[in-house]
Amino acid sequence: MKIPSNGSMAKSLKKLLLSPGRLLILFAERMKIIIHKQKKKIVILAITIFFLCILITLFIIFLSQDNKTIPIHKKKEIPEQEFKYGLPVDSFVVLTGVIRRNETLGEVLSLYNVPASKIAQIHASAKGIFSPRMVQAGNSYTLFCNKDEKQTAQYLVYEHSIREYFLFDLTGQVNISKHKRPERRQRKYFSTAIETSLWDAMLRNNTNPMLAIELSDIYAWTIDFFMLSPDDHIYTIYDETFVSDQSTGISRILAARFDHADGIFYAFPFMQDSTVSYFDENGNSLRKQFLKAPLRFSRISSRFSGSRLHPVLRIRRPHYGVDYTAPVGTPVHSIGDGVVISMGYSKGNGHMVKIRHNATYTSAYLHLSRYGKNIRKGAKVKQSQILGYVGSTGLSTGPHLDFRIWKHGHPVDPLKIKSPPTLPIKPENQAAFDSVKTYWMQRLKRFNPVVEEPELYD
Repeated sequence: MKIPSNGSMAKSLKKLLLSPGRLLILFAERMKIIIHKQKKKIVILAITIFFLCILITLFIIFLSQDNKTIPIHKKKEIPEQEFKYGLPVDSFVVLTGVIRRNETLGEVLSLYNVPASKIAQIHASAKGIFSPRMVQAGNSYTLFCNKDEKQTAQYLVYEHSIREYFLFDLTGQVNISKHKRPERRQRKYFSTAIETSLWDAMLRNNTNPMLAIELSDIYAWTIDFFMLSPDDHIYTIYDETFVSDQSTGISRILAARFDHADGIFYAFPFMQDSTVSYFDENGNSLRKQFLKAPLRFSRISSRFSGSRLHPVLRIRRPHYGVDYTAPVGTPVHSIGDGVVISMGYSKGNGHMVKIRHNATYTSAYLHLSRYGKNIRKGAKVKQSQILGYVGSTGLSTGPHLDFRIWKHGHPVDPLKIKSPPTLPIKPENQAAFDSVKTYWMQRLKRFNPVVEEPELYD
């Protein structure tokens, strides 16, 4: 690079010193730049001060308003309308009651200004849907009435059972509809020692006592439930049905083990010949079949009825038995194994024998002419053993046998008892039964109601 000499630099400086006008021009331009920058800063500062004053003013106004309430507008919440049986409760006067003895729904409705013509329509519309026989004392009902002085019933709901109810629409042409509540099933595991009876064992463990009824039906021909001991033990896996939180019964018993009298009795359900029966671990049926009838040769002269005209008294009364007409002296046979729990003579029944077959079934044989050999109270009898002979003792119009059966203490129609098959598992069903038996037996062997949680499913 060429460096200027001292002589050339001196000449340039001399030119500047010798040109005062040029210096003034340079100075003026420099001042313009400085002034322009200062103005810009002043403008920015002024704008900042302006907005700051506005904010201070707003803050002062806010502080001055601190004692004043600023209204807050809230959205008004509309309460949800309550429905019962699908009807809006707020639109009616809702009344509840319980059916009294011998009371009908027509009598209930007449108390709430429902005209007789409307009640007659109910009877016409009920065919195939609702029967007056369904009305039972103790069942509840609900009335939906107009909100006026008369409070005329517009709807009636009759609670037939926990599972279902009937809705009577009286607003126009009478309409009757049947409604079923949703049910759920719950898998349950139960185990307990039996100190006194199976029923008491259920109550002691806060378990549905209907389980005792189901188990006694299954083991009715195998275990004498009147001879249980404190050493007996029951294990069972079953399904119980519920509507909401209320039990509606035992749906099915899936497996059971009964330790009784130094023996172990298993029970496994299996369908054979379109019928579900219970079998032991060897595939043998747990039930013994009743005889179809206690007489060999006879005809039916009167059937089981809730209201029959008595042939002697000439009044209508229940007849909880089946009358078999036969000649005097015709042998009368026990329909199954059992124990004579009572026998003797009464004015109405004549000579009578009563047999307890198991914890479920009891049978009676009335109007006998005389008793069979060795028949006495407490005696054990076998199926087909002669209990006595046909006669016409007591209130009777002629020789016949009045035959009766009770199931759990309630009279049942002997002609409608379905005797399950007593055949063992058939060879063609053995593999399928063994699979079912193995599965449930393993569940029973590792049974622990404290550890295993109940399984819920729909």
